[in-house]
Amino acid sequence: MQQVDVTPRVWEHILHLKNATPCACGDLWSVGEDLALSLYGPLAHRGNGPATVAQIGQSLDGRIATVTGDARDVSGPDGLAHLHRMRALVDGVVIGVRTALHDTPRLTVRLCPGQNPARIVVDPGGRLPDSAPLLQDDGVRRIVIQAVDRPRSQGITVIRLVPENGMLDPSEISSALRAEGLSNLLVEGGSITISKFLEAGLLDRLHVAISPLLIGGGPQGLTLTNPASRLADAPRPSMQAFSLGSDILFDCQIEERAN
Repeated sequence: MQQVDVTPRVWEHILHLKNATPCACGDLWSVGEDLALSLYGPLAHRGNGPATVAQIGQSLDGRIATVTGDARDVSGPDGLAHLHRMRALVDGVVIGVRTALHDTPRLTVRLCPGQNPARIVVDPGGRLPDSAPLLQDDGVRRIVIQAVDRPRSQGITVIRLVPENGMLDPSEISSALRAEGLSNLLVEGGSITISKFLEAGLLDRLHVAISPLLIGGGPQGLTLTNPASRLADAPRPSMQAFSLGSDILFDCQIEERAN
């Protein structure tokens, strides 16, 4: 399997695709650079219309963390660099409140050139404190989607939605974010939030990054509320596999969307 080669030149070209600006980067690419264009180009090219992609990193045995909840190194260095590139190509990154509380992510772009996306947390009960890293004011939009009437610090946008059985509808979340001008979204975690967007038919693509790691126990990756009882009925998305270096990425295209 040929390895994706994200050279500074091809990444500059990809960022120009995102911004719809001309680039004097040339048009002769190596095999590895062509693979980078195949992987990142469809999301970067805004002419393809609004898109929602989810990313999950897991071990060879399908775990996303240890039994104690340690998930920090489940992806290798190249898997992490890929995640930061995905952040740089979208308008906003969505995570659930459990991930925000447990992992305290910053959701910024640090491992590649690019602009930080809007940071969005789905927090129905308003549990996330305003002191959380992803809510700190650095000039980037910060959005909390909640069901309760809880005030937030100045500069944080609050989107109020009505819950059903204590949960917020992913379709309503998606519509509300699009109304805020956020067309391209990355659903980064956790696995429950990704699963809900997947089951709601809201994903265009699903990225599963697999690290050569055997954990042996701990939480699994995606778990659907209505799993297939027969393999013949299980979704089989079309996909391409890419070698990132330390990780193998399955880029899955989701054929059907709810809206």
